[in-house]
Amino acid sequence: MRHRRHQKEGAAKVQAGQCSCTSLRKASRRVSQLYDAILAPCGLRTTQRAILSQISRAGTPSVGELAADLVMDRGALAHNLKPLERDGYVRQDVDPRDRRNRVISLTEEGRAKLRESELLWARAQKKFDKAYGSAASAALREALALIASDKFIASFEGVV
Repeated sequence: MRHRRHQKEGAAKVQAGQCSCTSLRKASRRVSQLYDAILAPCGLRTTQRAILSQISRAGTPSVGELAADLVMDRGALAHNLKPLERDGYVRQDVDPRDRRNRVISLTEEGRAKLRESELLWARAQKKFDKAYGSAASAALREALALIASDKFIASFEGVV
């Protein structure tokens, strides 16, 4: 009986190590921890900075557009927007094109906070590139962009 349990545990360890989803999630959490530590002096977490940065690029996206751009579900985005709104970095307004929707915009405080985070974020990027290698980092970002793309979703769904 004991031997069977160890066989199952061993098989589970091998399978977990071969699971792309688990490996990506673990790596993502680790990188987020490292970036969060570097961003700590400005008071933003990696996810918050990513949201502010995407809003800055997009202008005034709807909640749905912002969620899609960040590859987040709307509930997770709403949860992450609350502290940014509370702290005065973003605001939500009724979409003038469709009053059923909300649009998100950066406030002046949000733009200032994003600028404040730039040097820290650049330091985190530089540390990542040094630890992983510049060429490997660029290749990794390219591979991850493909995984996050609609093209990948389409090819993944075609696999039976």
